[in-house]
Formats: sequence, structure tokens, C-alpha cells
Amino acid sequence: SRKLAGCTLFITGASRGIGKAIALKAAKDGANIVIAAKTAEPHRSLPGTIYTAAEEIEAAGGKALPCIVNVREEQQIVDAVEKAVQKFGGIDVLVNNASAISLTGTLETPTKKIDLMMSANTRGTYLASKICLPYLKKSNIAHILNISPPINLNPVWFKNHCAYTISKYGMSMCVLGMAEEFRGEVAVNALWPQTAIHTSAMDMLGGAGVEQQCRKTDILADAAYCILTKPKSFTGNFVIDENLLREEGIKNFDVYAVAPGHPLLPDFFLDVDPDTLAMKMEAQGKKLSTYIKFIQQVGPEGAEYAAVKPLGPVAETFKIIQGAISEDVVRTTQGVYLFELSGDEGGTWYIDLKNKAGSAGVGEPPVKVDVVMSMSTNDFVKMFSGKLKPTMAFMSGKLKIKGNMALAMKLEKMMSQFSSKL
Repeated sequence: SRKLAGCTLFITGASRGIGKAIALKAAKDGANIVIAAKTAEPHRSLPGTIYTAAEEIEAAGGKALPCIVNVREEQQIVDAVEKAVQKFGGIDVLVNNASAISLTGTLETPTKKIDLMMSANTRGTYLASKICLPYLKKSNIAHILNISPPINLNPVWFKNHCAYTISKYGMSMCVLGMAEEFRGEVAVNALWPQTAIHTSAMDMLGGAGVEQQCRKTDILADAAYCILTKPKSFTGNFVIDENLLREEGIKNFDVYAVAPGHPLLPDFFLDVDPDTLAMKMEAQGKKLSTYIKFIQQVGPEGAEYAAVKPLGPVAETFKIIQGAISEDVVRTTQGVYLFELSGDEGGTWYIDLKNKAGSAGVGEPPVKVDVVMSMSTNDFVKMFSGKLKPTMAFMSGKLKIKGNMALAMKLEKMMSQFSSKL
């Protein structure tokens, strides 16, 4: 239908991921895209720059204006908006997509990261909106779309990553306020995915294999297109991608899955009971994979522990994988893990995959710990049996992780080497 033909979209963070997907969708209509992002030079681990994105947009049928923009810098936003107006004559749509994330607790979040999330997510969204609004008000389309969640005051979404939640909800509160402030002039809405979306950020958070539990960015691009082509009267909404597309008549969602038929992870801020979801997936005969998998081995202390107490599920699991640690695993992992388990058979367990030939057992490790993981023994056993996804446990607060997140994610790769023994 080419509904966005000739329209100018100012998209923050459009050099990759969700922002670029929305840009390419609009480009197919012949839209003008302002790529407002930081990456001008190739990143050592993240794909794409504002210039490679511009090439893709032009190839898709749109016109591109790559601009170096850090949304934390007001003047850079101002300069990019002025360039956009000079080149394209105005701005019709603003997509506030740029965002920073750190899934850490209050005591574990450095001030530098707090400032980054608050200034990039909340302040950056506010500033970009403020600077674009005078031009948006002149447009017949006039949309602001924030990639932010519905405001869910369930404490579970605050207690494990309070700073990140506040910063994302700040973006959502911009929707609440600006939708009313500019009602009739500019439509202001939020869009959020029902499930995890496969992006470079998700790869870093979830590790190898996480993409199988995700959908492609295409689903958000299609949902964004639906929103941006609605009249200005559609405003103040917190839209979930799947819900909107179902209303638009989409029935086949397998086309959006990275691995069709594979269980999908629910996204943050949407209340989904992990146990209920796990049982539904298990009933469908689908094996739940994990972000993080655990391994333990009974050492001398563990053997003594088992001798004085009947073997419970945790100790039994230890027994099954006894002797699985190898020098190769120690060499490739280089991490010391402490598990704080509560409930029956609870206590402190450790595994040292850093020193000499490695060791594991009950109690505190004899060396410095890199990662601390806290949960109940019941949930620990559920994860080993595939009934509870560690990612879901982490997001719902059943699993707490402190320390080196990169080493925590290394457990998945290590665990795959012993899956046949478990």
C-alpha cells in the first residue's frame, strides 16, 4: 500500500536490531529514514554501522540519512534533526528505540551504568521527543513510537534490576504524558514484544543457542508499521506486538520464529508464571533449553554429606555427574561458582572450574568466587529436569545471579558437554 511513501522517520538506534528492522519495513514503502545512532565505525562484536544500515535502506527502496547520534547528547540530536529537516523537509515519525540495559541489582549496579540507563532510556527519549515535536506537529501523520513496555507495578520486575526497570518505565511514562499533552496533534504510543526478540543484545545476555527461543525483529517491524499507519486518534496505547497483529488478522506466527515450533521465551515486564508455562511446553513434548545450565560434582565433602543424609534430589544429581569435570573443561571455563540453595537439602555448594584439575562439593570453595547463584533446591531440581527455564527463573526472581555474568553464561557451553551423562 506504500502508506509511508515520502514520509520521514527519525529512528534512534537504527544501525542494527529492532530499529533497523523498522527502518527497512518503512523503506519498502519509499520512506525517508534518518538513522540516528552511535556506531559510525565497525564495532568489535556488534554488527552494522549507520552507513551499512543506510546502504540496506537505500537497497530496500527508501532514502537514508545516516547521523552520528548519542541520545545522551542533546546537541547531537538537535544537529541530526536540523539535517533531516534540511534534506527531507520535515519529520513525520519519531521512533525512540535506542536503549541501554544492565540486569543487575541495586548494590551491583555501578553509578556509571545507572547514569547510562537513565540518560539513554528516559532522558534520551524525552529529549528526542521534545526536539522533534515542533516538526511532528506540522505533519499529517505525526507519530511518536517508544519501544518500551506497559507499566507493570508487580514488584518482581523491580527487585532484580531496579535501575533498568525505572529507566524503561520512564520511556513509558513519556507515552502517558505526551499522548495527553499532544492529543489531536501527535499520536504517542508504546510497542513491546510478547516474546524475546533475537538481537545482538540478546546474544550477549543469553549466550549461544538463545536465538532458538526468540522471534525475529520482523514481528516488531510489522507491528510498528501497523501503528504508524493508523490515524492520530490512535494514541496513548501500550501495544504488545502479537496482540496487535492478531487483531490485524495475522494467524501464522511461525514465520516470525527463528526456530519454528521451538518454545519461546516471554519478554520482561509481562506477567507469565514460569511453572505454568513450563508445564504447557512439556505437555506439548517440547524440550526446554536454557540460557544457563548448572553442573555440580560431589567431592570429598559431598561424599561425607551424602553418607550422613539420605540422597535427596540435589545430591542425587551431583552423584550422577560425579567425575564429569575434566582438565579441558577447567581450561575453557575459568570460573568459580557458588550456589546458595534454600529449602530442603539447602545450603552452600560450589564448583571450581578455574584452578588445577577443578573441584566441587558442599560448603564454601577454597578460592575466590566469580559467580554467586541463589535459588531454592526445588527450583534447582526443576531446572535440571527441564521443567523450569533458568531464564524464566531469573526474570521472575526465582534465580538471582551476582558477579561475572559472562562466566555465568559460560555454564551453558560447559553443560552441553555433559548433557548425555545427565
